[in-house]
Amino acid sequence: MRILFTQAVLVLLLFPGGPAVADGPPEQGDTPVLVVLGDSLSAGYGIDVDQSWTSLLQLRLAEQGYEHRVVNASISGETTEGGRTRIDGIIERLAPSVVVVELGGNDGLRGLPPERTRENLLTIVNRSQAAGARVALLGIRIPPNYGPRYTRAFEGTFREVAAEAGIPWIEFFMDGVALDETLMQSDGIHPNAAAQPILLDNAWPVISEAMEPPD
Repeated sequence: MRILFTQAVLVLLLFPGGPAVADGPPEQGDTPVLVVLGDSLSAGYGIDVDQSWTSLLQLRLAEQGYEHRVVNASISGETTEGGRTRIDGIIERLAPSVVVVELGGNDGLRGLPPERTRENLLTIVNRSQAAGARVALLGIRIPPNYGPRYTRAFEGTFREVAAEAGIPWIEFFMDGVALDETLMQSDGIHPNAAAQPILLDNAWPVISEAMEPPD
């Protein structure tokens, strides 16, 4: 099970590519937009797009009376640096009212300095807030073999960013999934279709907290 956890958090370092927001002029319309800015855990690698937690989020929003359109701007292998680079273009094109940030796992697996991850996440959050968007943060954990000092510093990054920016967050987006091999794809790395409702349930409390109440 420990080996499975180590594999499960290897979020897309091995699988570049994935959906992104296309280039082009800003989109128009009165429908509010919710952007998910993430890595493979949100890009839906290896499963039908309609089964991904971001697609299920669209259905839940409608059921709960929200009019928001979900745009999945997640890319497999993405780091916080990549998200920081892309956030201005996403804001300019989509003018989101809500931004859900699910990044950082690949930073940790590459051993990047937690201070750098923290700075990148804060920049993403601050730029989103400056544009009028509400933000929710989905935290992630890394294997214990990175050492207790680095692990504590890395995982504490999400708490620090959320506290400084005043945004809702969760500690572990993969809670209830990473250690259950029945919820993982055969590669032992990516959550399967059965795991997607759990991921949505994990994220939903902070997403709903970040949103305006439906009319």
